[in-house]
Amino acid sequence: MSLVLAEILPDRDVADVLRSVESVARASGGEFIEAQVTGSKDRVFAIVEGVAPADLRTALGAAGLNVDDVASVRLVGADLAAIKADRPASGYLVEWDLPSGLTMDAYLARKKEKSPLYAQVPETTFQRTYVREDMVKCLCFYDAPDEDAVRRARDVVSAPIDRLHHLADVRCDA
Repeated sequence: MSLVLAEILPDRDVADVLRSVESVARASGGEFIEAQVTGSKDRVFAIVEGVAPADLRTALGAAGLNVDDVASVRLVGADLAAIKADRPASGYLVEWDLPSGLTMDAYLARKKEKSPLYAQVPETTFQRTYVREDMVKCLCFYDAPDEDAVRRARDVVSAPIDRLHHLADVRCDA
């Protein structure tokens, strides 16, 4: 099944937003996989499986959510079954606006070549990436002690940071 990223600008309690995303996903015949919330709680990055992007945007809007963007994504560097089982929390999210003309195949080859270099920054663990199928940007998740460690990890793999977010630990059942 396809994965879809919904970026939501919360205008109410974030836990309520997450419950709404979960309810919309289920009612649309999909599955809410995970959501990450910026530390400032001004943006939610939600991953849903099995719902077309346009249908998800419509349903989230109908639920009263302020949807900024919706796009198909590909999971890289992690197993979807493991994410479903654990729904792991992340420490940091890097948004990278991908360069024009970069193809998915070239991105994936670069990722495979560079990923072993993360070992040079042992205090930082790369967790997973969601790459937009339209190659506009990717979201890379890291477990790290601080922003500087994330920056070092990105430097070692020669990957820029367009936006760096510390993530809050917010759950649907909160």
